[in-house]
Amino acid sequence: MNIDIPVNKTYIPYISKETPTQIFFGGSSSGKSVFLAQRTLLDILKGRNYLVVRKVARTIRQSVYNEIIKCITEYCLNYLFMINKTDMTITAVNGYQILFCGLDDAQKLKSITPTKGVVTDIWIEEATEIEYSDYKEIVKRLRGISDFNGTKRITFSFNPILQTSWIYTEFFNKWDNSKNTYSDDKILILKTTYKNNSFLTKDDIERLENETDEYYYNVYTLGNWGVLGAVIFKNWKVEDCSEIRKTADNYKNGLDFGFASDPAALIRIHYDKKHKTIYILDELYQRGLTNDILAEQIKDMIGYEYVVCDSSEPKSIQELKNHRINAVGAKKGKDSVVFGIQWLQQQTIIVDSSCQYTKNELQQYQWKEIQGSAVPIPIDKNNHLIDALRYAIEDEYKDNIGPVTVAI
Repeated sequence: MNIDIPVNKTYIPYISKETPTQIFFGGSSSGKSVFLAQRTLLDILKGRNYLVVRKVARTIRQSVYNEIIKCITEYCLNYLFMINKTDMTITAVNGYQILFCGLDDAQKLKSITPTKGVVTDIWIEEATEIEYSDYKEIVKRLRGISDFNGTKRITFSFNPILQTSWIYTEFFNKWDNSKNTYSDDKILILKTTYKNNSFLTKDDIERLENETDEYYYNVYTLGNWGVLGAVIFKNWKVEDCSEIRKTADNYKNGLDFGFASDPAALIRIHYDKKHKTIYILDELYQRGLTNDILAEQIKDMIGYEYVVCDSSEPKSIQELKNHRINAVGAKKGKDSVVFGIQWLQQQTIIVDSSCQYTKNELQQYQWKEIQGSAVPIPIDKNNHLIDALRYAIEDEYKDNIGPVTVAI
């Protein structure tokens, strides 16, 4: 069977690599996820079974699952694959499968098994989201005798957000920053950037090359391991908030609008005023939602509770109201962003383990730096859910706005 798929030439040598551990990392728009989606489809037609994972189950459908479905439809391969959208399983005509699972769904992960043979490949997308303990648990899924020459692989793909990641410590001890590849009989590492993607438009390239922030330029344009400067929030931690949900009675909700380049970001919290503790319990983070679809997702998450929205979009607020959402505009005001940050820095923030996008933002949200020194001006990136959080909690501090002093 001959299948024509347009693969970026940089990745062609890696289509059939059997190295047990493979790492594809680098900058944004480098084409690594598209290539791995293409390779996954070709592999199950050859007789491999894939388990594709991310830290949180609900993030899979919007990312790697959609990427693989997109490959099937764009290359007119529907006749070779049966897609079960409910279970998120893809079965090839030969019976081998792609299975998807979040690492937050421990019971499903333990019981997951293909209908034919055993799992031969695990692909961890956005691998910097997971912990070392997650990795050790995942490796256990590669058990049993493979129908495919006995070979098994685990593949990582990610942007190198922070050099403090366990991935860097575990796998990059022999890495040479002056080169783009490393390989031995146990591990293969390939670093790519936008320059390796021959399918980008001129606008795509200019957007990456014109990045002015040093951290984002290094990580997302050049694909280098990130070293953050003045991170804004250090007063947060991750916990399982299941018990808190049983007694929570001070719910607050915030919404930051988005559509194409920016996501719609909805956050749901419980605020324990006595102990100055914010519990972030749920999140929505998705691009491409029209307001009617957004309204339904809001209802699913918060019912008919009030949600405080970005007041710069009165038309969107009214459209949500037309769909019976109790939407109100944030009051904002002079210095409201910096004052909101100051107030949040004085609280303890507990993030439920399911809220991956909130964790990502809190890790990367930082102050601007001028000549090596941080200044109290937040960089307007990685802050959609953080803005939503400020809106949600605004009524706790809006009447006390005064002189602004922030920790930097």
